[in-house]
Amino acid sequence: MRTGITSDTSSTTRRDFLCAGALAGAGLIVGGCSADRRSGDSAGVATSAGAQDSAGAHPGPADVTIRIAPLLVELAPHHVISTVGYNGSVPAPVIRLREGRPVSVELINETDTPELVHWHGLFVPPDIDGAAEEGTPPVPPHGTRRYMLTPKPSGTRWVHTHTLSGSDLHRGTYTGQFGIVYIEPASDPGRFDREIFLATHEWEPFFGAEEMGTDAETWRQGTVPHPPPDPKPNGYEVGYRAFSINGKSLGYGEPVRVKRGERVMFRILNASATENIQLALPGHQFEVIALDGNPVPTPRKVSVLALGVAERIDAVVEMNNPGVWILGTPKDDDRRDGMGIVIEYAGGAGAPRWIAPPKGPWDYTIFGSTRAVPAPDQTIAMAFGKINGGANDFNRWTINGQQFEHSTPIEIQQGRRYRLAFQNLTDDPHPVHLHRHSFELVSINGKATAGVFKDTVVVPGFGTMDVDFVANDPGATLFHCHQTLHMDYGFMRLFKYA
Repeated sequence: MRTGITSDTSSTTRRDFLCAGALAGAGLIVGGCSADRRSGDSAGVATSAGAQDSAGAHPGPADVTIRIAPLLVELAPHHVISTVGYNGSVPAPVIRLREGRPVSVELINETDTPELVHWHGLFVPPDIDGAAEEGTPPVPPHGTRRYMLTPKPSGTRWVHTHTLSGSDLHRGTYTGQFGIVYIEPASDPGRFDREIFLATHEWEPFFGAEEMGTDAETWRQGTVPHPPPDPKPNGYEVGYRAFSINGKSLGYGEPVRVKRGERVMFRILNASATENIQLALPGHQFEVIALDGNPVPTPRKVSVLALGVAERIDAVVEMNNPGVWILGTPKDDDRRDGMGIVIEYAGGAGAPRWIAPPKGPWDYTIFGSTRAVPAPDQTIAMAFGKINGGANDFNRWTINGQQFEHSTPIEIQQGRRYRLAFQNLTDDPHPVHLHRHSFELVSINGKATAGVFKDTVVVPGFGTMDVDFVANDPGATLFHCHQTLHMDYGFMRLFKYA
């Protein structure tokens, strides 16, 4: 869509941040965070290989080690992916932490390029959050970095690379650099018999052109007028040839084995670089109890889960329909290419069954409450725009008419409640993420809600959404679309505490 802004096709500011951070990384001692940060004391060091940790780092072996290294992922027999991952597997082994209990973290980079590790959904200082735009130093090639981290809040979080991909489909979130982080609450009644962690991902990405038409139904649900068409055709889009859950394509690897009568807690992460997804388990329903790790005020049973890029859902399934089933995407082509996993009851036999689920819109508001929300101290309008790239170029993305590299930080003040008023002027549903904070959903396409707290939310195409957050974690804070191709080409803004 035309926005009246001239696109700058030179290297983005994200790349500038990364290059500057790489030069500063070796031997840099990062000062401790200020006393008013929620996450407590923090000290870190980035070192080149063989250098000593700073006195501020925890001595002895680290409580948590994330080793970034090349590895091979066998999606299926004779279908092996060469990628980069954490701790020798994709996804990484689940990292379980205790809320409020400080741990020492060591990042070991065994690759030839600088790396950033983002603690998605955690309230941590900007120098360890894992975003170059906030001032986190990268882990140098064949180097290490150490710091202390106080895990909070409790719930299903995750860790992933935050390096620039740009036009390189073998970098950043296109790789296997991700893993689920589960932060144990101080008290958990545990109203389930077992818990299963699942992470979805797509593989073998490629660039293709797509003519993007107007989704009339989505537009009718929105509250903004249809924008004038851009005379340029749409630019590159990303497609995939293979799909996986927990690093295996459907039909390969071990099934999830269950027993009749069990209540199974599924903690599910969409670890895609670009794809919003849906998942269903025929013959069963999901009781959604948490979104992005945060308990919802009104748990609901649904037949289909919808997860935008980077979203997590915690849902309990009552295992009361014996057999062998497929938990997978309703998209037939993607399921045939691997997006699914087998659920096998004890004593079950035969081929896994798939039955198409009923179609219906995903509605965050059904999990909310009807209570009134506090009035914000300030409303910040954020309009999402698109500049079509043409047949042989990349689309550019804007917030309030500006790409990130042409924008200035938005000033906020500690303790104030801010309402971010999203207006999506494009037909793309955007999974937008706010670092180091959570926000409360208060309105979606004009429908009021309350009580649903998230760190990532999908703003519908040609739709509107209002979310509130309290500025209670001082320091630079990044906001961006989690669709990598959008983020790397302009869809970011930085908040700075005044």
